Amino acid sequence: MEAEKVYLMKDIVRDGDPVLRKRAAKVEFPLSEEDQQLAKKMMEYLEVSQDPKLCEKYKLRAGVGLAAPQVGVSKQMAAVLVPPLKKDGQPEFKDVIINPVIVSESVQYGALTEGEGCLSVDKDVPGYVPRHDRITLRYQDTDGKKHQVRLKNYPAIVCQHEIDHLHGVLFYDHINKQAPFEAPADTVMIS
Repeated sequence: MEAEKVYLMKDIVRDGDPVLRKRAAKVEFPLSEEDQQLAKKMMEYLEVSQDPKLCEKYKLRAGVGLAAPQVGVSKQMAAVLVPPLKKDGQPEFKDVIINPVIVSESVQYGALTEGEGCLSVDKDVPGYVPRHDRITLRYQDTDGKKHQVRLKNYPAIVCQHEIDHLHGVLFYDHINKQAPFEAPADTVMIS
């Protein structure tokens, strides 16, 4: 993979840029050539960033999700690549989610024990980010095919983080400012 074909850290929009706080526009189908390239390049960033050698070679920060606003495009599209936990090596979730909508969510919350990070936020923002532990997600893929999937734990958290980007919300907006390490009762802590 050649560097010019892969998004690099210099291509990632940083916190403070107004595009990160805008509500992204719906994507029309069939996808334009430009939107197809955007989807491909976002997923390639995640694939390359999760390969330790390539990550170091291109000086990337590893990521599990990348939303179009993070590369300066205010459209409802995000690439998600949650690495495998299972022995078969298959990702827990991998797709470009377009026009995503959460159609149902659990009452129970989940949060990452180490908090969340973001490719667009350079500083460490400590605190729990409570999110729904289980969600049902409806979206279209790059071919326009409709999908409805149930996700729980880490994949659910990653997708909610990326969908927030499409609504102009950053992860630290969810942190309780007075008590950053307090989470709602019965929150599932995910490490």
